[in-house]
Amino acid sequence: MSAARAWRALGGPTVVGASRAVAIAGVVVLVGMLPWVSGRSPEYTVLRARYADLEATPEALAAVRTELGFDRGPWPMFADWLGGLARGDAGRSWINGKPVLGGMVEALGVSLTLMAFAITVAFIVALIIAVPALRAGLRGAPTRGSGAAAVALTALPEFLLASVLLVVGAVWLGWFPPYGWSGPLYAVLPALALGLPAGGLIGRLMVDAITATFAEKWITTWRLAGFGNRRIGLAVARRALPSILGQIGLALIGLTGGAVAVEEVFAIPGLGRATLGAAASQDIPALQAGILLLLLLAVATGVVVAGLRWMLLGPALRLGALPVPAPEVRRRRRDLVAPVASGAMLLLIVAAGLCRDPYAASHGRLAPPSIALPFGADALGRDLLARVGHGAVTTLGTAVFVVLLCLAIGLVLGCFPRAVTGPLEVTNAAPPIIAGLIVAAIAGPSIGGAAIAVALVSWAPLAAHTAALVVEARAQPHVMLLPVLGVGRARILFRHVLPAVVGPVSRHAVLRLPGTALALAALGFLGLGPHQPTPEWGLVLGEGMGYVERAPWTVLAPALALVLASVMAVSLASLPARGTRAKRGDGDGRPLAHGEERRRDKVGLRLQCRNHLARVAE
Repeated sequence: MSAARAWRALGGPTVVGASRAVAIAGVVVLVGMLPWVSGRSPEYTVLRARYADLEATPEALAAVRTELGFDRGPWPMFADWLGGLARGDAGRSWINGKPVLGGMVEALGVSLTLMAFAITVAFIVALIIAVPALRAGLRGAPTRGSGAAAVALTALPEFLLASVLLVVGAVWLGWFPPYGWSGPLYAVLPALALGLPAGGLIGRLMVDAITATFAEKWITTWRLAGFGNRRIGLAVARRALPSILGQIGLALIGLTGGAVAVEEVFAIPGLGRATLGAAASQDIPALQAGILLLLLLAVATGVVVAGLRWMLLGPALRLGALPVPAPEVRRRRRDLVAPVASGAMLLLIVAAGLCRDPYAASHGRLAPPSIALPFGADALGRDLLARVGHGAVTTLGTAVFVVLLCLAIGLVLGCFPRAVTGPLEVTNAAPPIIAGLIVAAIAGPSIGGAAIAVALVSWAPLAAHTAALVVEARAQPHVMLLPVLGVGRARILFRHVLPAVVGPVSRHAVLRLPGTALALAALGFLGLGPHQPTPEWGLVLGEGMGYVERAPWTVLAPALALVLASVMAVSLASLPARGTRAKRGDGDGRPLAHGEERRRDKVGLRLQCRNHLARVAE
């Protein structure tokens, strides 16, 4: 092994380890400094929580500062916390004075159990969505489809889905217990609320990966060699999984970190709910312990996912034999049905709502839908159609801005897969609600703060997708040989790697548009976004949640708008470019320029000969 190769082999794990360590340390320090960066008085917070009957006199506040060591400043307290953590002591709660580590570990166990049930639901849903694409590819007609069913599942807000399942499954039907955590039966409704949206997202990613894999040239070779559908199907699954394993891992981490709303609805004593409560009460030792456990879980999942990906793609990456996709691109008229229908319905709702007053309380409380009130009225007698129409400008406009920002960040950071590993895993471990709490504590709740909070945690999936595609693009034979021919790194990146990455990642970004809108709606629902009486979809959902049993239209109206916007966005992203034929192309489906196809074949042949000679020499 040459010295350069040995240096690269040693430097890769070092960079990844340093990236994880720096990211974890940065987040822990930020959380530990929250009482001071927020500009609030930590001793006042503790006094109100622990000694509610005492007045906030200077003497009482000074006594609290002395008792908890606030008079020494943030850095000595943070150093003491780190020293105790090395001994297995995460400190004592500022609220009740009890050790925090035991309670947080117990809450983590509850969340992991809920996560296991939700993963089962998610993979069942993903298989239901992905199996038709696999069958279509085995028949020789691979297609992505419109993805309406998958994105409709993804578009369901967890807190809305949890509330509907609670009313239907526990109240109306009486099949499941409504609250608590005392056995497997208590996990059914929460697992459905978490697993259905995650399964829709994973299933859609699997469909895209399977369709792209069936377009690779080795499929034709295997068919000519007489391999059966079962053998080809297993090989396609093995080839398609590595490019989306990072997304699956991030989605699985999100089930644990982002289950705060579901745990709140069903009163489940999980880690997300415990961490949210600690953040709201500024119980810094408990908040640090919760965030640290989430980060450790994220790192462990990242290591497992990276190991699985290397097991599946390791030989192809080492030998530079990764196949180049050349997708068949065909547009069918029926592919336009979903985006046109959903877009027309959403446009009609928004246009009709913009012509109405969203603030006037001139109707009866909880008035049912009628000709004059197509969506009915809310608890204050305001027109729901008007509030949904005007809310589209706020929610969808902000979501588009956040998605574009996250796409730019993901494309830039994803080009450095090893260096971005730590921030990626750490960022995804913090759900938007926790980020929203931190941003609101620093800058106060607002629509701008909600957008910043969602952007801070939403770039990670796009960066992970970019990183996976960059690694595969650089492992293709013609790209690996370019440095030997004297091509510079910048030219390789901008001419050969990024063109194969931008298209799939952009489609993925559009796929995340409904999730971004839902995250903004969730923050508005929890009071971390815009204030009343702003007509924002999250606020409209939050206002109607208490009346969902007797006035379901108060939540169905904004939910319908979210589903329509999601179906339109993802079905449009699935449409191929008009006029593209079934030609050999690069990784993005772009037809090869004149002469490029022949040059690429020669480059690949040279690299295969070089690899063969290298193996013989070894």
